[in-house]
Amino acid sequence: MIESGKHRVLAAISIIAILAGAILFVPARRVLQIQNRKNHKQTYYFNAKGMEYFDISYTHSVNKGQVHDYYDTSRKDNNLLLDHTKFVSYGAGIPEPEETPGAYFEVTNDGYIIHNLNRLVPKLTMAVGIIANHKISFYYQNTDNKEYVDEYTLTNLFPAQTSITLEIKRVSLISYILHNYKNGGSNGRTE
Repeated sequence: MIESGKHRVLAAISIIAILAGAILFVPARRVLQIQNRKNHKQTYYFNAKGMEYFDISYTHSVNKGQVHDYYDTSRKDNNLLLDHTKFVSYGAGIPEPEETPGAYFEVTNDGYIIHNLNRLVPKLTMAVGIIANHKISFYYQNTDNKEYVDEYTLTNLFPAQTSITLEIKRVSLISYILHNYKNGGSNGRTE
């Protein structure tokens, strides 16, 4: 009788340990990872839960106008999708709507928008600019269906001219918690 009670307790402890391990160590937390290409210790996780999209804004090197590239983060395949771009005037590197089937051009009071670019980007690679003043803004939808934005200047996260990558990844809960603890909990939403 006592032996079967011990076996039940051991079985219960084993099941709890397996469940705890699965919760803590299985890569299930979806994040946008921004990482220094040469120094992987310099990595930031931003919670992708509730994130609808983000935009990278910068000052164009030729025409000195602001450019905003909007990336959809909601795809199930974890690819980023360049959805649309807003800009003040054309310059080198600004896409033409004719280059992408289904894309269309809109003139607004603030400049121009090219919609429906639909470019899949598994991993976005870029360099943090000196003059470009790159910023990244995350657009979240909360449980009340209200949108809010978190914005970061990339030179506050990485030195200028650092080559970085941005990609959607899945990390374990323990990695996410330890990473945010190591970084003071200041890089990304923890909900």
